[in-house]
Amino acid sequence: MYIGALRVELYMPQCHNLKEKRQVIRSVIDRVRNRFNVGISEIDKNDLWQVCSLGITCVSNSEYNVREILTDVDRCIRAAGKAEVIESKVTIFTP
Repeated sequence: MYIGALRVELYMPQCHNLKEKRQVIRSVIDRVRNRFNVGISEIDKNDLWQVCSLGITCVSNSEYNVREILTDVDRCIRAAGKAEVIESKVTIFTP
């Protein structure tokens, strides 16, 4: 069993308050949840208007499959155009 974690740092220059930020983040989260079978949540920087950290996880029986899913999620977030990806990092855990 392989557990993959993707941490994505986003920058949203168009957001000028927390309500606008929440709308953008909700859109990104809903898109990823509907398209991929992964867990996703905002994990850090909750009170800042223009930056956000998302945590995405998945579990599979092969490391290749975990990396492929998380890479596709990263591409999906970048292609959405709602926020600029500052940094993304994949970590794979094996029990």
